[in-house]
Amino acid sequence: MDNNNNGNNILIELKDIIKLYIMGTEELYALKGITSNIIRNDYVAIMGPSGSGKSTLMNIIGCLDTPTSGHYLLNGKNVSEMDDDELAEIRNIEIGFVFQTFNLLARSNALHNVELPLIYRGLPKAERIEKAEEALYSVGLQDRMNHKPNELSGGQRQRVAIARALVNNPSIILADEPTGNLDSKTGEEIMALLEELNRKGNTIIIVTHEEEIAHHAHRVIKIRDGLIESDSVSPKGIMNKEQKEILL
Repeated sequence: MDNNNNGNNILIELKDIIKLYIMGTEELYALKGITSNIIRNDYVAIMGPSGSGKSTLMNIIGCLDTPTSGHYLLNGKNVSEMDDDELAEIRNIEIGFVFQTFNLLARSNALHNVELPLIYRGLPKAERIEKAEEALYSVGLQDRMNHKPNELSGGQRQRVAIARALVNNPSIILADEPTGNLDSKTGEEIMALLEELNRKGNTIIIVTHEEEIAHHAHRVIKIRDGLIESDSVSPKGIMNKEQKEILL
């Protein structure tokens, strides 16, 4: 394979990422040198027990935090050296977040919740509404656009959150325990939706402690004690040649 071609397909490049917290006189290394690549249209699960560093890694990938040292390139941009304003812009445009607790505005309907990232971008109202409606259609909620969160089921609320994550056509959908507040049947429906979005070309990263959720991904990265313990194809995953080369 042409290495230059492969390089162009790398969406996330993590090089020796270290995160150090100073707590009084104590130094706590949450990440001890993480190096990994994720290519476009990949579907990756990041797993690890509490205290493993997976949440810290998620925060860095999501530009919610910066590493103490090392380099993080997203779409070829070195986000590890950006200031707060630049990181906020990257978060809004490049990353769609899906949280365990949905994080929806209680007094706003589904359409307005999905529209929010576009308001931050300063898009005209007509364009915002059109894009928000398209996103809600894509998650099967075209008949719930005017419903507020308390008028929706847990699964529907998570679909609104996924539509909001999609509305800016981001480089990554970053889902933190996306089924954590859902019953198993609804959780399976949400995972099926994420699989469908991945088939349509979206790059998806889920952070979870549940094996059965991680197995929906193509690739599973396990974190322990701030290091990558393993990086492998999931039992359900099918990798193409390019994805396999990233693991080598």
